[in-house]
Amino acid sequence: MHSLPQSVRARERKSEAAYFDDGNIILRCEESQDSSVIFRVHRSVMARHSEVFNSMFLVPQPEADMVETVDGCQVVQMWGDSAVELANLIVALYDGATFSDETIQDFYYTAGILRLASKYFITKLRVQAIQHLSRTWSHTLKGHDDMVDAALRKSLVLGGLSYPRVHPLHIVSLAREVNAPILLPSAIYFLSLYPMEDLLRADHPKLVVEHPSRPSSILSPADLRDYTLMFQKRVDTILHFIRNFCGTRTASTTCRTQDLCTRAFARCSSRLSRSWITRTGPLHFMAQAVQELTDDPKGACVSCRRVFAEDVASLRDTIWDELPSVLHLPPWEQLMTADFEA
Repeated sequence: MHSLPQSVRARERKSEAAYFDDGNIILRCEESQDSSVIFRVHRSVMARHSEVFNSMFLVPQPEADMVETVDGCQVVQMWGDSAVELANLIVALYDGATFSDETIQDFYYTAGILRLASKYFITKLRVQAIQHLSRTWSHTLKGHDDMVDAALRKSLVLGGLSYPRVHPLHIVSLAREVNAPILLPSAIYFLSLYPMEDLLRADHPKLVVEHPSRPSSILSPADLRDYTLMFQKRVDTILHFIRNFCGTRTASTTCRTQDLCTRAFARCSSRLSRSWITRTGPLHFMAQAVQELTDDPKGACVSCRRVFAEDVASLRDTIWDELPSVLHLPPWEQLMTADFEA
């Protein structure tokens, strides 16, 4: 098969982002039912980064008169790929990826890179994309705290969407699609803060922005299971913290005002029991409790406040370490090894 006549390729356009005159292979991607985009790239570049392309190019090629060509280059049909995602992937392979999290478009860019890097076994780029997403949907407690602090600081809404610009359901859907479980515990923790009826309607502004790289907005059976497990874990954690950790707490052994400090803990427990709601995140709630005790004018002594803050910090670490197990996932260390090692 020789090069197709121009009339046949009338609805085919060259990519503005990735069509190199000295390239030696053409990648064709369907843009719509009646149009396509072609990318002219270098075999060596694609093969160097991708195990799939490397294997593809090692296969003996058919005779010249049996293959379709464009501008003298063999055409490879990229079935099922988005033209936008493929363009971004190719540019990332040549020039490096540019990840950001300021807008929802930044997330869609990352999602497209991660999706195709996973599909074509471009390991280094896949790891970079997962690491970028994990800076917001973190595998560390510090990262979690930084994300919450950023959300509270960035009160201004950008493009109608508050920070973080992406909905946790889209993170969950993408993580399942590309098998990146390290993103799931944090994303599902935040997903469990949303009422189930809102998730089933899937009409949140962050879920309805149109883009070819948008992940699914539909809860899968696995999502429903994990949402329920995490929701119950959150509520149990909050109630245990209020009733047991704070409510039955007594003054430290070095305290000189035992009765006053014990009453201060009781008042703290009472305030916390009145302030939490089903959408409360226990990790931030606990950090606030430390500040509550400090701000109480009739509060505990310095020694009791210090011991309380240390015990809360230890409890938060334990809760964070156990977060993957709530979803029946391996510990954080194993998840990091699986998803962060190129």
